[in-house]
Amino acid sequence: MFAIHKNYFYISILLLSSLPLISEEDPYIFIDSNAQKMVQVLIENKDLFSKDREAYEDKIKEIFDPMIDFRRVAASVMGKKYYQASSPKQRKDFVAIFRNSLLDTYAETLAQWGDQSINTLPGEGDWSGLKSIEVKQMLDTGSSKYPISYKLRKSDDQWMIVNIIVNGVNLGLTFRNQFQALANNHDGNIEVILMNWISDAGDAGIDG
Repeated sequence: MFAIHKNYFYISILLLSSLPLISEEDPYIFIDSNAQKMVQVLIENKDLFSKDREAYEDKIKEIFDPMIDFRRVAASVMGKKYYQASSPKQRKDFVAIFRNSLLDTYAETLAQWGDQSINTLPGEGDWSGLKSIEVKQMLDTGSSKYPISYKLRKSDDQWMIVNIIVNGVNLGLTFRNQFQALANNHDGNIEVILMNWISDAGDAGIDG
C-alpha cells in the first residue's frame, strides 16, 4: 500500500483546511488570507482535540469540505480507465470514500501543529480570465522551510483546489498510485478496490 506521508499532510492541512466558505475572486487572496485564518483556528482550539476530538474534527471539516473539488479529484485519482469502467453509483461511492479519508486524515493530524508562519509568493502575469492557476506558498516551521504548490480551478466563478504538491510530493499522484496498486492487487475489481481503500499516513521526517 502506498503511504501518504503524514507530515506532508500536516503542511497541506494547515493551508488547505483554511479556506473560507465564500470564494475570493483573487486566487492569491483566496489562499493567503485563509491560511492565516486557519492559524487562528489552531490557536483558539489547540486544547479541544484532547477534550472533544469529534467536535474538533467537525470544526476542521466544516471549513475544509466545501472548498475541495472532490468529484474532480476523485475522478483523477481513479484514472480515465477505471473512471469510465465504473458505474455512476461506484463513482459516487468513491467520492464519498475519498472525501472521508481526506477529511479524517487532515482533522486527526491538525493537532500536531505548533506555531508556524506561511508566506504566499507573488504571482507572475495577469491571472484574470484564467480557469486554472498555480499558487505557491512557503511554510516556515522554524527549523525548516517547505514549498507548497496549489493547483486551483475556477468553476462557477469559484476557485476550487484540485491538487497540491508539498515539498515536491504530488499528493494527487500519490493517491492515484494507491488506487492503481489496489487495482493491480484486485484484478481491477472496482467494488473490491472501494472496500479496501485506505489513506495510510506514514512518517515523512519533517519536524516542526
